[in-house]
Amino acid sequence: MENRRVLIDTSILIEYLRSQNRKVSTFVKLFKDNDLCISSISIFELYNGATNESKKQDIEIICCELENIDFDINTAKTASEIYRNLRSKNKIIEFRDILISATAIQYNLPIARLT
Repeated sequence: MENRRVLIDTSILIEYLRSQNRKVSTFVKLFKDNDLCISSISIFELYNGATNESKKQDIEIICCELENIDFDINTAKTASEIYRNLRSKNKIIEFRDILISATAIQYNLPIARLT
């Protein structure tokens, strides 16, 4: 059976990077059976937390192994629709989560995230 493409949320990668035993992380489990994608928004979030060169290198390695999906004008339009819809219901969430969700919608990808 062909692997499916899955957009992974930043939380999956943070868990992996912080794990004492990376082999049992959610990221590794997902990586075995799926073609994983990462949003440019998640890359932004990861680099924000990279406090030294070693952590930056870890991010570089991850980014080379995953399909990188850029945040483009169509995704921005989708994100603005999500934002307006949530605002009208008074259910605003973190804007970066809106941007990642819009990426998943725009590219018709399921999102894997930690709850």
